[in-house]
Formats: sequence, C-alpha cells, structure tokens
Amino acid sequence: MARALIADFPAMPAAERNMARLVFLDEAAKDLYPDWDDKARDTVANLRLDAGRHPDDPQLASLIGELSLGSDDFRRLWADHNVRGKTRGKKHFAHPQLGDLTLDYVAMRAPDDPDMTMMIYSAPPGSDATASLQLLASLSPSQPAADETRANHNSQLN
Repeated sequence: MARALIADFPAMPAAERNMARLVFLDEAAKDLYPDWDDKARDTVANLRLDAGRHPDDPQLASLIGELSLGSDDFRRLWADHNVRGKTRGKKHFAHPQLGDLTLDYVAMRAPDDPDMTMMIYSAPPGSDATASLQLLASLSPSQPAADETRANHNSQLN
C-alpha cells in the first residue's frame, strides 16, 4: 500500500528508498503532501535527531550532504537546528487517484533496533478515508505472497 499511496519504492534503487530524499528531491512530493512545508520541517527535525544519535555515520552524513546540495529548502530548514522525533499524528495527502485523504499515523520503533521505525497509517472504520484506501488497494497491482516469491526465486535458482 505504501507503493500505491506514497511512491513506487520497489522500483527505486535500494540506496534511494528514503523519505527525506523523496520529500526534498522529488518534485512530486510537493503535490502529494498539501502541507509540504510541515512535512519538510518534520522530516528535517527527525533527520537531525538521527544525526545526533549517530554523529559519525558516513551514510547519514552522505544523505545530509546530498540533500544540502540538492535542495535550498533542506539547507534552510537544516540551519534551524530543530530536533524532533515522530510519534503520532495526522498525515494529509493529495493523491493523484484518490484526491484529498487524511490518515492517522503512529511511528513505532523496534525494541531491539531503535533505529528502525515503522510508520503505520490507518483510517477510522467506515470513514471516507477507509473507503479511499479500499479503492486504492483494489486499483493496486497485487503482490505475490512472501512464500510464493521465495518459492519462485528458489525455483529459478535451481
């Protein structure tokens, strides 16, 4: 569903599957997020939190450099030095197929890997947002089950 709602992450090179890159380097993000300024501020504040946790991480430093070179907005927001993690809230989308959509989100960190954050989007049962997500799911190409994918991959190796 993230692929249908936000971006076709599987089509991107693995090293480029990053929300900060999407927000600051993909012009389509400004259309997808009607409150892009808020999304951008939150993204930078969360990235700065990670930079404080891992000041010597070369991949993180490379990402910050890439964003600094590629986006005036990123450079301006990075200079504000705001630090904030993601917890929960509402996310507004202007989806090209669904139109305006507001979803609740919760950011969950894995207990055994605090650097891993999973964003869970939801909509109240019976809401317009729920109906929109059901429509989006019906329009999205189905993905093979993980076991089926592994079986196909293994049979191709044999």
